Amino acid sequence: MAKAKLTFTDVALTVNVPAGTRIIEISEKIGSGITYGCREGECGTCITRIIEGQDNLSEPSALETRVLKDNLAGRNDRLACQCQVLGGTVKVKPG
Repeated sequence: MAKAKLTFTDVALTVNVPAGTRIIEISEKIGSGITYGCREGECGTCITRIIEGQDNLSEPSALETRVLKDNLAGRNDRLACQCQVLGGTVKVKPG
């Protein structure tokens, strides 16, 4: 199985993850400051800035694209609950 390196700049921690892992899954496990309200129906709270490795992430879905647009997110922002790390190196920080 392919592996990737995922770095969370807010806690200065890099972890190896299997390809296909969503950023929010690892954020919860390591205590990164990425917040999310998905479970309370507040979509868009997990907007995360991609510092490096945008090309190593899954393409945004129609839902993600709409939520990012509705929240006036920047071009380097993604929803941590939606995007998957596909390989390589990715560096993120809470939005």
